[in-house]
Amino acid sequence: MPRRGALLLLGEAPEEPLAGALRNLSLRRLELAGNGLRALPGAALPEGLEELDLRNNSLQGLSPEELARLDSAPLGRLQLYLGSNPLRCDCALRPLLGWMRNASWRVADARSLRCAAPRELSGLPVLRLRLEQLGCGARREPGPGGTDWEPRSEEAGEQKELETASYVFFGIVLALIGVIFLMVLYLNRRGIKRWLNNLREACRDQMEGYHYRYEQDTDPRRASASPSGL
Repeated sequence: MPRRGALLLLGEAPEEPLAGALRNLSLRRLELAGNGLRALPGAALPEGLEELDLRNNSLQGLSPEELARLDSAPLGRLQLYLGSNPLRCDCALRPLLGWMRNASWRVADARSLRCAAPRELSGLPVLRLRLEQLGCGARREPGPGGTDWEPRSEEAGEQKELETASYVFFGIVLALIGVIFLMVLYLNRRGIKRWLNNLREACRDQMEGYHYRYEQDTDPRRASASPSGL
């Protein structure tokens, strides 16, 4: 019957004796917290394992090969705990980040994970990171050994397509606003024309009043009649 298990491995390379320690075990939950692990012991994990506690280790991330082993049929239901690991939030973290976002249930404490490096990202929630924050100017694919990453131009093309789509959408919105404005002007053309006529009449009446007062003030007869009337 599957059972719980807890291992404490001491030494320079705890991953080496781990395969022998786990051989022929049948476990439902395996606790490897606080063992200083720098890599996931994917090849040595017992089949049918459902929970793996990797908290408080030295994991900076998980490689595509390690994630592929976790997605294999014997470990398809495995759930990880990765808290208190010094996760390095650079482009190498992208496989793990995408894996967690596609299947958030696979990492039980995903929302509590924080970046430990680089310094400018230290303390930020891992799930809230954006692609540009990881320093991935282009899509990266694992090279030989799963540790080297080579840039691809597809990501740049995708970003340009997204930017183009954004500009197109913005242009469509502006065009709709312009059409609505013109429709409002057209539907209210009579009222606008009447308002313009009223404004013109008001301006003309005002100008005629100024002109009349100017003529009265400049009339010499009125100017000479004023002193005699005093």
